[in-house]
Amino acid sequence: MTYDLIFSALADPTRRNIFEALRDRPQTVGQLAANQPVSRPAVSQHLKVLHKAKLVSMQAQGNRNLYALRREGLDELRAYLDEFWSDALFAFGAEIIRKNNEQGS
Repeated sequence: MTYDLIFSALADPTRRNIFEALRDRPQTVGQLAANQPVSRPAVSQHLKVLHKAKLVSMQAQGNRNLYALRREGLDELRAYLDEFWSDALFAFGAEIIRKNNEQGS
C-alpha cells in the first residue's frame, strides 16, 4: 500500500469530516450525508476513496451499506508516521550527546 492513497484521501476536508464522523460508530451513507454539506452521491464517492485507501470498511445491511473505520489503514498510517518520529528522536538524542561532548571538552 502506498501512503499516497491515505494522504490523498485525507487531504480533502469533506473526506476528513466523514472519516472523523465514523470514529464514534459505523454509519450509513444517509446518516453521514445528513451532517455534510454535500449530497448523498457525493458522500458515496468520498467513501469509495476512503475505502480504496483502506481507511473504511463497508458491510451490506439489506439494501443499505454500513461504513466503519478500518484498522488496517490506520495501522499503516501510524507505522509510517512512527518512522519519522523515531528518526526525529534519534537525531535529537544524537544532537544532545554532541552538545554535551562539546561542553565537556
